[in-house]
Amino acid sequence: MTDGGSDDETESGQTGTSDDAGGEVDGESKQDQLEEVRENPEGEQLTSDHGVKITDTDNSLKASERGPTIMEDFHFREKMTQFDHESIPERVVHARGTGAHGYYQPYEDPDLGEYDDISELTKASFLQDSDRKTPVFTRFSTVVGSRGSADTVRDVRGFATKFYTEEGNWDLVGNNMPVFFIQDAMEFPDLVHAIKSEPDDAIPQAASAHDTFWDFASLKPEITHMLMWLLSGRALPRSFRMMQGFGVHTFRFVNEDGESVFVKFHWEPKLGTNQLVWDETQKIAGKNPDFNREGLYEVIDEGYEPEWELGVQIVEEDEADQFDFDLLDPTKIIPETEVPVRPIGKMVLNERPDNFFAEVEQVAFHPGNVVPGIDFTNDPLLQGRLFSYQDTQLNRFNSANWDEIPINRPVTERHNNQRAGFMRQEINTGKASYKPNSIGDDYPEEVPEEEGGYEHFAEKIDGRKIRNRSESFEEHFSQARLFWNSMTETEKQNIVEAAHFELGKVDRMEIRERTVYDLFNNVDHEFATRVAEGIGVEPPEEPGDEIPDHDDEDPSLSMLNRTRDTIETRKVAVLVDDGYDADHLETIQSTLEDEGARVEIVSKLLGDVEAANGETVDADESHGTTESVLFDAVYVPGGEGSVDALVEQGTAKHFVAEMFKHKKPIAAAGEGTELLEAVELPGINVANDREGVVTDRGVVMAPNGADLEGASEAFVDAIAAHRHWDRDPKEVGA
Repeated sequence: MTDGGSDDETESGQTGTSDDAGGEVDGESKQDQLEEVRENPEGEQLTSDHGVKITDTDNSLKASERGPTIMEDFHFREKMTQFDHESIPERVVHARGTGAHGYYQPYEDPDLGEYDDISELTKASFLQDSDRKTPVFTRFSTVVGSRGSADTVRDVRGFATKFYTEEGNWDLVGNNMPVFFIQDAMEFPDLVHAIKSEPDDAIPQAASAHDTFWDFASLKPEITHMLMWLLSGRALPRSFRMMQGFGVHTFRFVNEDGESVFVKFHWEPKLGTNQLVWDETQKIAGKNPDFNREGLYEVIDEGYEPEWELGVQIVEEDEADQFDFDLLDPTKIIPETEVPVRPIGKMVLNERPDNFFAEVEQVAFHPGNVVPGIDFTNDPLLQGRLFSYQDTQLNRFNSANWDEIPINRPVTERHNNQRAGFMRQEINTGKASYKPNSIGDDYPEEVPEEEGGYEHFAEKIDGRKIRNRSESFEEHFSQARLFWNSMTETEKQNIVEAAHFELGKVDRMEIRERTVYDLFNNVDHEFATRVAEGIGVEPPEEPGDEIPDHDDEDPSLSMLNRTRDTIETRKVAVLVDDGYDADHLETIQSTLEDEGARVEIVSKLLGDVEAANGETVDADESHGTTESVLFDAVYVPGGEGSVDALVEQGTAKHFVAEMFKHKKPIAAAGEGTELLEAVELPGINVANDREGVVTDRGVVMAPNGADLEGASEAFVDAIAAHRHWDRDPKEVGA
């Protein structure tokens, strides 16, 4: 048998094709492996797939110039066949996705509470060594829509990470919400059939606002908790880099002594957890349906490295009964008020794919891909996924060899007796492809647990075969009420308005009534009443019979409590025209960029824009190529000529008005405040005769343009707040 880094050929064959790491894995191991299959056509000659040089790829072979095409044209047949077969079936769910490469690195001294060392919890070595970087590939996705749908729809987001560890691949396949719609995998086909476009007309695309979904939901009380998350701002993430991730299920950590604890996995974004607003998402879907995808790749290209912290919630197995819910129920969270999240490491994404199809489309995840130290629980949804994901990949790739595609290969050796099937990539040598065998000295040999072999946790099982559900899964409203109680009034109003839209699109009155009376009224009576009043349903007179008797809150559930004090990667527009004040622009640009923000100059037309002092700046965008919804904030510098022109431009005024409507930061200096005055922002007093810096609900003004540095600092603070929810934008003409 060969060792981990040997290239020596033995009687049993050669080192597996995935062994590009030389026995050691670091942050570049996956990129080194992929380098062997990368192809760059620059400076090369055109050939067929079989290496024959091609003289003409524009004209098929014909019998005379106007004659029929001749079938012997092998280049035409090969080129057209490749084109006809260049796509694979899109995923049934999570079809719309985006991915990037990076690494995971453990913290040197993680806070594990009663545990001193993570090795006391798990023998997974890649989680232990703080000097080691494990390569990862992370794919973000929407769930319901097709591959061509928009990024900003109201939906759950997939958050799946493939860790290429030295012990094999671990796939942490989760979402940006910690709970799920259903409790048992048996229900999954029904859920997806209900939430997808209706089967008679394939409408709507990438949306849950229709009869079949809410019909299903209104008859499934277990879905209530997930509905609260889906109606909240969690379903409208500002960007992938500002989105939490969760493993959803309860897993097991297993240590070297075979001892097990329950574990929940959490991804916490370094930039905070932030949302879009509904009107904004609708406009972005039309202006730039690739908004989130483009945002991820833009920041990586510009040298930023989006980062998430991996945290765990640990529960001793003998303490699992202390909760008033079942840890195996995927519609429940472990509140952070009861079990804190312990940070154990970080993930950094720093490289975009070279080929979107080969990497993002062909990456295939499977929750059954685990390494020693990580194991499963009897969560019935997880148990079903362990079958479903493998089966799904067989359908998409039409081959069991999907794991040999470069993006899916581990960076460790692979040796087994699988050597056939469609599109086999390895050439496996040796006569014996079975065990036991004597011809090949019984290689490849099995590996004892103490030498790194995977051994399932020896959980004691005692019971009868039964089609039923545990009584501990039967309470459905307590955590939905916890979620509602934990929201600020702004977030509650957002949830109510989302329900107005979703249920307002439902044609059947009985479905709307069931949702209000049987679900929402068992969460909170005021909530049910507010929803009913907006969808033509008679409000319930009394709270529901199953409404929980508690007013518990968990501050970690509110997104407003997860806003970080940073403007890194934020995108700020500066509106200018000829005659702008160069000092105003230079001061704000340098301040924002020093804080990590990205500044873009927006003018009526592309090209040079001349300042009052004769300096010029190149416009990054024009009013015809961009919109306010694609930015996080806007700044209007002074300069009489520039502002006079902007006041006459309806697009410039709309830009500012829409920023105000979407509760985003706005700033102006000197004459720039005249544009704000022309827009007539409701409740904002734009007084040009005031001294110093004035800040009002996220609108920062330096009317006399004297304290530019103070105004810039106030603007930074306004951007870091993300949204200014105390505005009333109803009268804004945008």
